[in-house]
Amino acid sequence: MDIIADIREFLAGQPAALILGLGGVLALLSLATALSAALPLLRPSGEFRELQRRLSSWWVIIAALGGALLLGWQATVLLFGLISFIALREFLSLAPTRREDRLIILAAYLSIPVSYAFVALDIYGIFLVIIPVYAFLLTPFLMACFGQTRRYLSTVAMFHWALMTCVYNLGYVAFLMRVPETEPLPAGPAGLVLLLLLATGFNDVAQYVWGKALGRRKIMPTVSPNKTWEGFLGGWVSTALLIWFVGPLLSPLSGWGLAVIAATLPLAGFAGDVTMSAIKRDIGVKDTSDLIPGHGGLLDRVDSLTFTAPLYFHLLAFFAVDHF
Repeated sequence: MDIIADIREFLAGQPAALILGLGGVLALLSLATALSAALPLLRPSGEFRELQRRLSSWWVIIAALGGALLLGWQATVLLFGLISFIALREFLSLAPTRREDRLIILAAYLSIPVSYAFVALDIYGIFLVIIPVYAFLLTPFLMACFGQTRRYLSTVAMFHWALMTCVYNLGYVAFLMRVPETEPLPAGPAGLVLLLLLATGFNDVAQYVWGKALGRRKIMPTVSPNKTWEGFLGGWVSTALLIWFVGPLLSPLSGWGLAVIAATLPLAGFAGDVTMSAIKRDIGVKDTSDLIPGHGGLLDRVDSLTFTAPLYFHLLAFFAVDHF
């Protein structure tokens, strides 16, 4: 009983809007799980095992993310540091690296604790430049010091792309948790993160559903043959409406700021998805790994987030948050 009382007291200390938002996500996931269990009864000839595997994975994903948001910025920073590590490992395991690149690979992994340390210390000015500027300069210099001139330019570009997407861009999600409570946050800093994650994930699902239901015209047949104009536009409009109505409940956004984020965030999510698809097609793989049942690798799951996180962060800072 003491444990239940402690949980109730802990949840009572959270912003009501945050609990409502997380409750809404759990309700939608519960509904989807119930429908997936009923589908084999309605269509015995259908194959729904893949859908059920995806939903099972979503329960684990949402439990991890929701738990970190409720526990605070420390847990969220640690979680996204781990996410960056796994994403970077998946990327570098697929990229054409060489034995002589081992020290550069080590330096790439070391960039994770360095970058997230500035998130933990709330030093935005250094976080802003540590990878885009200093890692950008240090990586080619180290390779030159080691005498690695074979495929020099392409290798430098590959490492910088890996650091920017897997470490730097994902770090913006954790940095949202450093917004102080003195800002007008209806759901606290965790509400800002929840809105970003909810919109990005919903956009992926909405594009898939609209594409399956109405998709006819291929939008990028050579990069992602399954994506259609109908799926893209349906997902765009659906996600924009979600942000417009849910945004004021979880963030201080309103008016033009809310409208700009609602219009641009789905586009960024689509861009991240197809960009990673192009990389995988170039490498010759379907998924970055088999870590998450039904989803592929972790990088497959956060590819849209690598584009939406920095855009959302900077637009939020411009329109509604004074801290950055």
